[in-house]
Amino acid sequence: MKKQLVLLIILGFVSFGVFAQEFLVKDLKVQGNKRLKTSFVKSISTIRTGAILDSAVIKQDIIRLKRLPSISHVYFQVFPTKDNRYNVFYIIEENFTLIPSANIYTTNDDEFAYRLGLHEFNLLGRAIIFGGFYQNDIYSSYALNFRAPFLFSTKVGLTVNLQDLTTQEPVFFQNETANYKYRNKSIEALGLFQFNFTNRLELGFSFFVEDYKFKGENENGRPELNVDKWLLKGVYEYNNLDYCYQYISGFKSQFNFQYVTSTNDMLTDFFIGWNDFFLFKRVGEKGNWANRLRMGLATNNETPFAPFSVDNNLNVRGVGNTIDRGTGVIVLNTEYRQTLIEKGWFILQANAFVDTGSWRNPGGDVSDFANSDNVKVYPGLGLRFMHKKIYNAIIRIDYGYGISKNATQGFVFGIGQYF
Repeated sequence: MKKQLVLLIILGFVSFGVFAQEFLVKDLKVQGNKRLKTSFVKSISTIRTGAILDSAVIKQDIIRLKRLPSISHVYFQVFPTKDNRYNVFYIIEENFTLIPSANIYTTNDDEFAYRLGLHEFNLLGRAIIFGGFYQNDIYSSYALNFRAPFLFSTKVGLTVNLQDLTTQEPVFFQNETANYKYRNKSIEALGLFQFNFTNRLELGFSFFVEDYKFKGENENGRPELNVDKWLLKGVYEYNNLDYCYQYISGFKSQFNFQYVTSTNDMLTDFFIGWNDFFLFKRVGEKGNWANRLRMGLATNNETPFAPFSVDNNLNVRGVGNTIDRGTGVIVLNTEYRQTLIEKGWFILQANAFVDTGSWRNPGGDVSDFANSDNVKVYPGLGLRFMHKKIYNAIIRIDYGYGISKNATQGFVFGIGQYF
């Protein structure tokens, strides 16, 4: 204990620049890792041989490493050497990273859909993500994903996504709702740029084909479309979250912007942008308060194919599968998570939540957000069954009960936290 206390005091002095010239790093050593490459851990760490021993730098390294899917926890130790330098040890607890995924959602209207997937989150021991999913939501769909944040350097990476998604989509006309078979085939490529510890950028494009086919007899001559589109995409993220197993604290902001060009006059060029704000706070020893606020706007075209949807599995638990669309969105998800049981690798967590949101009608105005027909309020309860040493191994069960106008209720099942 005395030795550890002395080391902490030394690190504290060094952080303020006191005697900084006397306390230097001799070597960074990595322990506990099996699949994660030691060379990779060293390459993304800021601490270097010969650098000043700085507790602030080490703390940033620890937080950065804990954000990797392949790591469940990491801590450090510092030991002096004979030549009056210091060896820094990063001790890693690894996650199992070949992870299946499942999302199942239903409502009291007997709607049922599911998505099954498999992803490797530590390919080649370098935090590369590769995998895909199969989805059945009346129709079959699939996708393949590749994401390598450190492919070219410690700051530059690449992501490529392929998708063939087919669903039944309600399209909302003035006097009726019509069901369409909607298919979206796309390829996306994005460059990943990490400026510093908290700020990063994704920038790229996708080419996709949208196909809308009317279901049933089209007596009213509703439009059917098959359109080639190009999409320019940018994502800017500020991330100051800190993780400790199932607990999260801190703030994160993620801004998404897309500009879409179309080859069909009925679907004109448009932009869509939204910002997600996340705020997490530890409450006592076993509690976690989690919040997500999404605010978004798109070009306000009066079209039945508006980009923002009201959906069970995206924003409001219990509301149903794509029950409405809009050109603007405000959604607040807030929930309190309480750990009930924590024994070895197993964690049982309960949560109480309120999901609330509103949408701007296509061609409408700002007052639509206050329209009672557009406001959805769904409180509910849920359970989380968690494995401490498997990345994102969280089986999620939520039940949302609507208390707003024309409300429904239903279960939402999935893998991972809702947000």
